[in-house]
Amino acid sequence: MPDVVTAMSQNWAFAVFLLGVCGLIAFMLGLSSLLGSKAWGRSKNDPFESGMLPVGSARLRLSAKFYLVAMLFVIFDVEALYLFAWAVSVRESGWAGLIEATVFIAILLAGLVYLWRIGALDWAPEGRRARQAKLKQ
Repeated sequence: MPDVVTAMSQNWAFAVFLLGVCGLIAFMLGLSSLLGSKAWGRSKNDPFESGMLPVGSARLRLSAKFYLVAMLFVIFDVEALYLFAWAVSVRESGWAGLIEATVFIAILLAGLVYLWRIGALDWAPEGRRARQAKLKQ
């Protein structure tokens, strides 16, 4: 019976916490809608950043390589986080953990070699790479 009472008290505390959070959110949104500016005008809809009015279009065409590098960074960063968690518990995980971490690092290395081989890490355009290859010969 004491376990049931403990579980109920923990659940009630969480329910009170959730109600408090929802109440705080409703209060903040309601207060900002009541006290916020209601003025309308043509200049109110213009974006304004760093004290300068925008010039030109906001539609910039970026190379897909920027997105590729960002995705590679996220992937390898998350994997480094897994390795950090393993490093913290290396003594508890023993030889099995070491073998698993070695397999994990080998898979990461194979992925990195694959990306290098297909040219995903090359920033230079094809023309410039061809010229550099010609200069090396």
